[in-house]
Amino acid sequence: LPKKMALELFKPFIYAQLEARGLSTTVKQAKKLVEKERPEVWDVLDQVIREHPVMLNRAPTLHRLGIQAFEPVLIEGKAIQLHPLVCAAFNADFDGDQMAVHVPLSLESQLEARVLMMSTNNILRPSDGKPIIVPSQDIVLGLYYITLEKNNEPGEGRVFANLGEIEHALSQGGITLHSKIIARRNSVDPEGNPILERVETTPGRMMIGDLLPRHPQVPFSLVNRLLTKRDISHVIDVVYRHTGQKETVIFCDRIMALGFRNAFRAGISFGKDDMVVPEAKVRMVEETRTLAKEYEQQYIDGLITQQEKYNKVIDAWSKCTDQVADEMMDEISSVGVVSETGRDAEINSIYMMAHSGARGSAAQMKQLAGMRGLMAKPSGEIIETPIISNFKEGLTVLEYFNSTHGARKGLADTALKTANSGYLTRRLVDVAQDCIIKEEDCGTDRGLTVAAVVEGGEVLEPLGDRILGRTTCEDVLHPISDELLAAKGEMIDEAMAERIVEADIQSVRIRSVLTCESKTGVCASCYGRDLARGTPVNIGEAVGVIAAQSIGEPGTQLTMRTFHIGGTAQVAEQSFIEASQEGTLQIQDKNTVVDRTGKEVILGRNNVLSIIDAKGLERANYKVPYGTRLLVAEGASVKKGTRICEWDPYTLPIITEKAGIVKFIDLVNGVSMRDLADDTTGITNKIVVDWRSAPKGADLKPAMALVDAKGEPVKLRSGELDARYLLSVDAILSVEDGAEVEAGDVLARIPRESAKTRDITGGLPRVAELFEARRPKDHAVLAESDGIVKFGRDYKNKRRIIVESQEDPDQVTEYLIPKGKHLSVQEGDFIRKGEYLLDGNPAPHDILAILGVEELANYLVQEIQEVYRLQGVPINDKHIEVIVRQMLQKVEVTDPGETSLLKGEQIDRIEFDEINEKTEAEGRKPAVGSPVLLGITKASLQTRSFISAASFQETTRVLTEAAVSGKVDYLAGLKENVIVGRLIPAGTGSVYNEFKAVATERDNVIIGERAAAAALSAPETQAFADAEAVFGDSGSSGSSDDSDADPTLPDAE
Repeated sequence: LPKKMALELFKPFIYAQLEARGLSTTVKQAKKLVEKERPEVWDVLDQVIREHPVMLNRAPTLHRLGIQAFEPVLIEGKAIQLHPLVCAAFNADFDGDQMAVHVPLSLESQLEARVLMMSTNNILRPSDGKPIIVPSQDIVLGLYYITLEKNNEPGEGRVFANLGEIEHALSQGGITLHSKIIARRNSVDPEGNPILERVETTPGRMMIGDLLPRHPQVPFSLVNRLLTKRDISHVIDVVYRHTGQKETVIFCDRIMALGFRNAFRAGISFGKDDMVVPEAKVRMVEETRTLAKEYEQQYIDGLITQQEKYNKVIDAWSKCTDQVADEMMDEISSVGVVSETGRDAEINSIYMMAHSGARGSAAQMKQLAGMRGLMAKPSGEIIETPIISNFKEGLTVLEYFNSTHGARKGLADTALKTANSGYLTRRLVDVAQDCIIKEEDCGTDRGLTVAAVVEGGEVLEPLGDRILGRTTCEDVLHPISDELLAAKGEMIDEAMAERIVEADIQSVRIRSVLTCESKTGVCASCYGRDLARGTPVNIGEAVGVIAAQSIGEPGTQLTMRTFHIGGTAQVAEQSFIEASQEGTLQIQDKNTVVDRTGKEVILGRNNVLSIIDAKGLERANYKVPYGTRLLVAEGASVKKGTRICEWDPYTLPIITEKAGIVKFIDLVNGVSMRDLADDTTGITNKIVVDWRSAPKGADLKPAMALVDAKGEPVKLRSGELDARYLLSVDAILSVEDGAEVEAGDVLARIPRESAKTRDITGGLPRVAELFEARRPKDHAVLAESDGIVKFGRDYKNKRRIIVESQEDPDQVTEYLIPKGKHLSVQEGDFIRKGEYLLDGNPAPHDILAILGVEELANYLVQEIQEVYRLQGVPINDKHIEVIVRQMLQKVEVTDPGETSLLKGEQIDRIEFDEINEKTEAEGRKPAVGSPVLLGITKASLQTRSFISAASFQETTRVLTEAAVSGKVDYLAGLKENVIVGRLIPAGTGSVYNEFKAVATERDNVIIGERAAAAALSAPETQAFADAEAVFGDSGSSGSSDDSDADPTLPDAE
C-alpha cells in the first residue's frame, strides 16, 4: 500500500496517536503535522498500521472473493501492489485495473476481517471447492519448464545424495535442469517418521519436491512428472486437504517464486517460426475441395437437396479444419534430436505455452498456423466457403471480409451479455437471499438419487465428484461383500467417495436442500460440506447468496469471453456411437427390423443400448434415435472403440416395418404435396406441403399405407392396426406410389434443423429460461400416464392424440398437437408416463406435474450444468439445488379439506403446513396441495417479506398490495435487515440474535416471577396486580434490545 494512501486512510488513528505521544495538543496541530509529512508522522503511521488489516475490493464484485482482507506493507510509489496469486479471485490483471481500499474501524470488524476475509483463509472457491489460489501464466510456464525431462542431457544417470549436491552440479554445468538422474530425498513413512527414499527424477523436479510439505499423503510422485496448470492445481488441492491451510499458503508462495524465477531463466519467447504450418495442409484442402465439388455435382444431378448439400459441404470442411489442426499439433509437439550431441532439441515455445496452460489454446493455435476454418454469418448460419489461410500466411481480402462478422459479433455480444449476466445474478441473489443454514439436522429421510453423468458413452461427471461433501440418506453397502462403506447420515469425504467408486456402485441416495424439512432456512446435514472451507457447513452461513454468486459469476466470465475464438464455427454433428467400455451389447425395450442388407434398424422412439460387463453390471448406456442402424448384433461382445451403430444426423427417416406395396393416401398434388423442382438441376422431388391452408385441404391426413398384392392393407405385428405412416410438413418422399418395398426401407425423410453454432449466447439465455421456468418455444409434449396411443378426430389445425390406459380403458387422456409437427409415436405404440409424444425441450412445469420434484430437480440441474460444462466451468450441483428449492416454495391447494383455504389458491408451503397441523389437531380434514414451480423473478416478488420484494422490482405495486392486505414483515431475510439497518441474521449476526433471544427470555422469566410475587403479596388488590403485570411486561419488552439481563452473556449488552 503506498504510504500516501495509508496516511489518508488512517488519519484519525494518526491524530489520536500524535496526541497520545504529546506531539500535538489539538486536532488542528496534528493536521498540520500530517500535511507537512514530518518524520515523526511516518513513525506513528508504522505503529498504527501494524496488525491492522485492510480490505481490498475490485469492481465488479461478482462473488464473495471479490473483497478480501490483507495486512498492508507500506511502500514508496503511487500504485497498490497486489500478490499475483489472488488476482484470479479478483479477476484482476496489471493493465491499469483499479481497486478500492477499506479500513475496518471497530475491533469486531477487524476481527472478522482477519478471521473470515483474510486472503490466506480463502484458498478454495465457493462454487466448486477447488483451489482458487492457483498459479497462472508465467508461473505455470516456469514450473512446466523445470519439470521437463529430456534424453541424453549432460550428466544423465548420475546419482546424488541430496539437493545441495544437485545445486552444486547445476552451477558447475555438470548437469542441466532436465537431465535424468537418481537422487535421494527426505520423506516420511505412513506413520510420519522421517525416512530417505531413492527416486528417478530430474534436478528441476527435485527443486519442486523440496518445497512440498513432508506428509505421508503428499508423496513426491505428485510432482515427479511434467506439471501443467491442471496438475499444479491438483497438487495444491492435495496439500490443502492433508496438511492444512498454513502449510498450503507457504507452499503456494514458494512455488510462485520458483515459477517466476525459472520462467525468466528459461527465456521462452514467442517467435514467428514457432508457428509451423503443416506440410499436408495443401493436400488436405485440395481433397476437401474435390469432395465439395462432388457434392455440388450430386446436387446438380438431383441426388441430394440443397439443404443436404449444404450440410455435407460444411461437414467436410469442418473435418478438414480439424485434420489440419491435428497435423499442426503433431508437428509442433514432436521433439527433434540435435544430430551433433544426440540431445533432445528445444521444445517449441508456443506449444509449451498452450500445453502447460499458461496462455492460449489449441483452438487459437489452429488459427495461427492451421486454417481458420468455417465462419458464421451474423444470423448464426455458417458460410459455406471456409477461411483456408491462417494468420501466419495472412488472409485474402475476401477471407478478411468474411471473418469480420465473427469479430464484430464478439464485441457486440460482450457489451450486451455483461448486462444480461449481471441482471441474472441480481435475480438469483434476490430469490435466494433468505436461504440460511438454521439448524444442524432437520431429521428427514428424503433425498435424491445421484448417479454419474454419462452422455454418449463418455462420463462427463463421475459419481465420486457428485457425492463428495454430501450427507448420505441411507447406508451405502458394498454390492458384493455387503460391507458398510458409508453409514446413514455421514458426510462423504474424499476417502469414502473413492471407496464407493471402487466398489462399482452405480447410484447413491444423498440428502439435498430440495428435500430439507426445516421450517425456515435449511439444515446443515441436507446442505453438506461448506465448499469454501472443506468442513461441514456452519449454522448461520448464507448459502443462498453463495449459490447465487456461484451461478452468476461465471455467467459474466463466459459472456465476456465469447470472441476469443472469433466466429469460428463448431459443427460436425454426431452420427455414430463408439463403445466407451467393453462388454456385451444389450437393447432395452427391443423394437427392431432387419433391412435388405441384413442390418438391424431400430424402430423404437427412445431405445437405449447398454453395455453389460462380465458381472452383469451396466457399464455404459447410449440413447439412440429412431432409424439407427446397428453394426453389431445384440448379445455380441464389443471392444472399447468399436462402432456399435450409426444414423443420419441431418434427416429423420420414416421406415417400414413390413414388406408390401406403397399406396399414397390424401397426397394430392398441389394441395398436400407438390413437386419441388430444383432450379439448377431440373430434377423434381415430391415434398409434403402445409395442406391446411389449401381450400380443400382441411380434412386431409397425408400418409402412406402398405398393401399386399391383393390390395389388402398389411397389418403391423400387433395384428389389428394397418401399416399406415402419417407424414408431416416438409417430408421428402423417397418412394413412388405403387412401389414395392422391403422391411427396413425408408419411405420418406424429414430434414432436421441445420447446424447452428453453439456459443454461450445460447447459454446465458438458456440458463435464464430454465431459472425463470418459462415454457420453451416448441416445447415437448409429455405423456401423463402409461397407455396405448390412438389418434382421434382432428380439429381444424390441431391433431388429437388419445392415450388409453391398459388397465382401465375408460381412463383416457387427450392431447392436442399442431398439425404438421412430426410425432415421435405411431398409432398403437405403448407409451410410458413422462415419455415424449412430441420432441423438443420439455416445460419444467410438465415434468413437475407428471414426474414429481425429484425428476424436476434432476432435469434442471442437468440442463443448467450442461450449459456451463460446454464452457468448461465447474459448479457444484448443490448451488443449483438451493435456487430450485426457492422456486418450489409455493403450494397450490387442490382440495381445501375442512380448512379456510380456497381451491386453486397459491400459498407458502410453511403456512400450508401450519394450517394443516392446526386442522389435524382439531380433528378435521386437512387440505391437499401440489407443489408449484415459480420462475426466480416471480418467486422473488412473492416472498413473505414485502420489504425485500419492494427493493427488487415493481416497488409501487408491491407496497400498495402489502398496504392493502396489511402485511407484516418479520425481518427474517438479509435484505430486509440491511434496509432497516439491523445486523443481518447470518454469520456473526445470527449468533448476536441468538444471544438477544436468550436475554429476552430471561427478562420475561424474571418479570413473570415478579408479577407472581406481587400477586401473592396483595391478593385483595388483584386488579391492581394485574395492571402492574401488564404494565411491567410491556415496559420491559420494549427495552429488551439493550437488556442488562445477565452481564456474563457476551454481546448481550
